[in-house]
Amino acid sequence: MFLTVSSLHASAETAAGNNFLLKDIAGIQHKLSDYKGKWVLVNYWATWCPPCLEEVPDLVNLYDSHRKKDLMVIGVVFDYKNQKEVTDYVDDMLMSYPIVLGDDNVTTQIGVADVMPTTFIYNPQGELVKIKRGLITKQYIEKVIASTKN
Repeated sequence: MFLTVSSLHASAETAAGNNFLLKDIAGIQHKLSDYKGKWVLVNYWATWCPPCLEEVPDLVNLYDSHRKKDLMVIGVVFDYKNQKEVTDYVDDMLMSYPIVLGDDNVTTQIGVADVMPTTFIYNPQGELVKIKRGLITKQYIEKVIASTKN
């Protein structure tokens, strides 16, 4: 599957008010409103993307240490051949957070990305507060979260 960014005119800014509904490869549905009170990271990635590979350990660490408290990570894979390729990659990388197969439905709800990886960051009120294009780190996320606490 190959998603062309130019075929979609939706932007993250116009999709920001939506309460997205995504189904992961395990069949579990994830709705933004279900995570009220938590930070939500929606991370777009691809199996061929070196920076995507590099950020996985930080995303796994964040998810594993914060998911029961104050943070949710949802990975959305694009430009994949089939679900088996994705599942094998997820298993090899020990990705513990939910993975969604990206398609036009996802980009309509969340927004498009012109680079991989891109991470959409929602605050605990469910508002899109940041779109980070390129590599994301645990330190970066912690800084964003800390900068919004009063």
